[in-house]
Amino acid sequence: MTSNSPGNSPSHGAGNGAGEAELVIGLVSVSDRASGGVYQDQGIPALQDWLAAALSTPFRIETRLIPDERAQIEATLVELVDTARCHLVLTTGGTGPARRDVTPEATLAVGTKEMPGFGEQMRQISLHFVPTAILSRQLAVIRETADHAALIMNLPGQPKAIKETLEGLRDADGKLVVGGIFAAVPYCVDLIGGPYMETNPAVSKTFRPKSALRPPAA
Repeated sequence: MTSNSPGNSPSHGAGNGAGEAELVIGLVSVSDRASGGVYQDQGIPALQDWLAAALSTPFRIETRLIPDERAQIEATLVELVDTARCHLVLTTGGTGPARRDVTPEATLAVGTKEMPGFGEQMRQISLHFVPTAILSRQLAVIRETADHAALIMNLPGQPKAIKETLEGLRDADGKLVVGGIFAAVPYCVDLIGGPYMETNPAVSKTFRPKSALRPPAA
């Protein structure tokens, strides 16, 4: 992965059904040190592994590893939505209060609608573990163009926190006690005109109103 060129992650699964657009997901890791080769990025591999387990819908991934530069973050998000035609973009890193943490500002700058519930739920989940989760500034937006739209979400930087916020929290018996944010993502993508996404309920059970459900594939 480089800061300016697409990642070469393979597609996951066969097709998405006749007439259904291919689901494209952008993964962006924002880190000065990882992008500079000081250490190996962990955010994108964690996201790839989680999505492979969670999604039953075939999908293709576009990856980008970039420094904490607001202009570059903005340009990357625009390119992933407008040119690569991603339906969902997940970022990791750069959401704290430090001077170089500018991912939320860049995300807001390219969004057309803010989706505050995602950030609120991410902080609620993380507060179960550390009081400093209140310092996190994760958020989500919709970016719309004339003929396309995508959901962009800022996630935490640590692989463990990424999994927790996407998947939610379970008790010792495996019962879900706090819902993860990804349960609402497929229906959100529906509402903005994206492909119909299905998930593995053992990892993340999608919620849709009955009127939005499709019959199981034959």
